[in-house]
Amino acid sequence: MNLAHIIDDHDADSTALIAHGRTTTYGELRDQVARFQGGLASLGVGDGDRVALLLGNAPQFVVSYLATLGLGAVAVPLNPTSPGPELEAELAVVGAKVVVIDKTSAVNWSHVDPALLPSVDAVVSTEGPSDGVVGYDDLLAAEARDAVDVDASHLAALMFTSGTAGAPRAAMLTHGNLLANLDQSLSAEDHIDADDVIYGVLPLFHIFGLNVVIGLGLRVGATLVLVQRFDPSTAIQSIQDRGITVIPGAPALWASFAHFDDLTPEAFANVRLALSGASRLSVSVAETMRDRFGVEIREGYGLTEASPIVTTSTGSPVRFGSVGRVLEGVEIRLVNADGDALVGDVGEIWVKGPNVFAGYYEDPEATAAVLTDDGWLQTGDMATTDDDGYLYLVDRSKDLIIVSGFNVYPAEVEEMLLLHPAVVEAAVVGVAHPHTGEAVKAYVVTDVDIDEDTLIEHSLDHLARYKCPTKIIFVDALPRNATGKLVRRNLDDALRVGVSLI
Repeated sequence: MNLAHIIDDHDADSTALIAHGRTTTYGELRDQVARFQGGLASLGVGDGDRVALLLGNAPQFVVSYLATLGLGAVAVPLNPTSPGPELEAELAVVGAKVVVIDKTSAVNWSHVDPALLPSVDAVVSTEGPSDGVVGYDDLLAAEARDAVDVDASHLAALMFTSGTAGAPRAAMLTHGNLLANLDQSLSAEDHIDADDVIYGVLPLFHIFGLNVVIGLGLRVGATLVLVQRFDPSTAIQSIQDRGITVIPGAPALWASFAHFDDLTPEAFANVRLALSGASRLSVSVAETMRDRFGVEIREGYGLTEASPIVTTSTGSPVRFGSVGRVLEGVEIRLVNADGDALVGDVGEIWVKGPNVFAGYYEDPEATAAVLTDDGWLQTGDMATTDDDGYLYLVDRSKDLIIVSGFNVYPAEVEEMLLLHPAVVEAAVVGVAHPHTGEAVKAYVVTDVDIDEDTLIEHSLDHLARYKCPTKIIFVDALPRNATGKLVRRNLDDALRVGVSLI
């Protein structure tokens, strides 16, 4: 087995990718992947080596990803807009051997200190060769190399989440995990098939884009229309011009469409599947899309550690507020704080199946905190079910913030704020946002005068933009309980009274 084989059996003349007005057939894609495998091998990449992909939504991402897997190496997709310090921290964790960059990530890569990353032997750029950098096209001109067979347990990808203590941690997804979730997804009565044209705006470095857009799309032989940036007006034009039939998106995308005044139902004339995941979809947005445009959004639930899909409403009647029913081959149960299974009550979602990850890379403590000895993944998300098996999310991990489908852990942002010499204490919470679902709001205690803009600029220098506070409130003290533990729910009260609340 090898996930890279998902493109092997499709008609060579069928269109696999469309990007920047250019098409790539499945025959051309297979050839490019085989040649890039040879190119990576010439750099010494082999079984188990880490290849970091700092790439946007472009054919180069797809080729690099599949070629890495084809060699038995491990793909490490990273946000190409992440600043240098964040990239340094993540790359240091995984020990990447090769880093593939594009025009966007090159700017941030220029701020990375190579001395901190001794494992990196080569940097490959889609913009061509330069001093100390190998050209992507040069590797693409290498002699073709066949993909190797690997076991189901062989590591395929390391996907970064943020640890509760703020340190980066990488979820280990095997070939078996990712392929299992593709088969599980295809068990739904109505699923993506070879005739579909998929709107690929979800970031490919995110698990939703990686294993739904790339994985599922290429697995069935569909056409992927890759889009770098989302803009409602240009998106609608592309959806119409390309005959898009499937739109996977985060709630922020659907909210943009729902509030786009110039939009008409004709824009979605060809769309047969509208999918939403990564965070909870507003019922009002779902109703607006149905009532204004005749689009029924199929919501699902998943997480990186589950490769990612656990439930879907695809193939079932839509029930607003529900994330659908569990996929065939996946088990879930709702449990109380003692781990006892519940029926009819709100409980924590536990997930089991061949799609559940192998743990966090070189972090046994974090792994033990979420994986039971008998293979149950403790998600931290709270939910209930109805008599027909529809799952309804009630809450999620207490402190987690989800911005446009991306996880933001308060401790990571707080640690970054504390790096500024003026900041004495910091606390971060999520607040509702009309476009991104949630936004990051920070409360800080300082010992010298400093303005909000300065701290926001500090944040942008250290973290990806979606993780950065959009609002910073200065307070005299943070609310803490008798043991000194921060009481996040009382932060607004702390603002009002300016003192610690005990």
